[in-house]
Amino acid sequence: MAATNTDSKSGLLFGSAAYLCWGFFPLYWPLLNPATAYEVLAHRIVWTLVFCVGLLTLARKWGAYRAILRRRDLMVPLAFASAVITVNWGMFIWGVTNGHVIETSLGYFINPLMTVLLGVFVLGEQLRRLQWLAVALGAIAVVVLTVELGRPPWVALTLATSFAAYGFLKKRANLGTIEALSVETTILTPFALAYLTLLGFGGTLAFGHAGVLTSVLLMGTGVVTAIPLLMFGAAAVRLSLTTIGMLQYLGPILQFVFGLTIFGETMSPARWVGFVIVWTALVIFSLDAWQTRRRSRRPVADEAAADSTAI
Repeated sequence: MAATNTDSKSGLLFGSAAYLCWGFFPLYWPLLNPATAYEVLAHRIVWTLVFCVGLLTLARKWGAYRAILRRRDLMVPLAFASAVITVNWGMFIWGVTNGHVIETSLGYFINPLMTVLLGVFVLGEQLRRLQWLAVALGAIAVVVLTVELGRPPWVALTLATSFAAYGFLKKRANLGTIEALSVETTILTPFALAYLTLLGFGGTLAFGHAGVLTSVLLMGTGVVTAIPLLMFGAAAVRLSLTTIGMLQYLGPILQFVFGLTIFGETMSPARWVGFVIVWTALVIFSLDAWQTRRRSRRPVADEAAADSTAI
């Protein structure tokens, strides 16, 4: 029993640290100016692979890495995962560096609802009443924000959809964090290097030309990308899905607060209404998840009690 408690506490620590890191991301990307969002994305891919090479060596997982490269049934979902995470990373960096921090937080607030919809349309899953209510409220919030902004919240919708798709594809592949991220960045790195080379020939490459600090911070994108993912992977095997589901709101809450305070973005009354509707949907969604988990555990507890009585 003591070991289980230790695992639970360590899992909570890893999970909280991972989501807090993701919450602080908006403070990192503006430091990379004058590099454009696209150059930052390319560096993020390349330096994440460099960092993963070190992890593969330390963890002695080169054999697992090579085994994945030889399996087409794994490479196909990982190739798609690479594409959608590129969209996700690129949109997040662009949003943060172009005055849309609050909208990026909205994307991760509505991500659980997008994940549920993905289960419905791709896997044919059936939603419970409270889940349908949460999804309906989320849709209403998007309409409200579309009217208020004069356009659909494309940044938020792109982030939510791409991250939901990424999670789905990673679940299908069912691989270790280090190996999977290494393969994904291996797929993407030739394209990233080609883009950086073009920038170099065009004389617009920031790396190596905008000061030592900028170059170091660009190299650091690999570290800040991989570390939270590793901590999340450690948390995922130690925590229930319900707990992970609750922790995932730490990131967008921090992003929302930073957007209001540090970046000085404004919230109109209509925008507040849209966000409140989203938050209401998430409360309902989380309540349904908690109730469902509690009901599923009750028969197990009753069976255990019956067994102990019999003994």
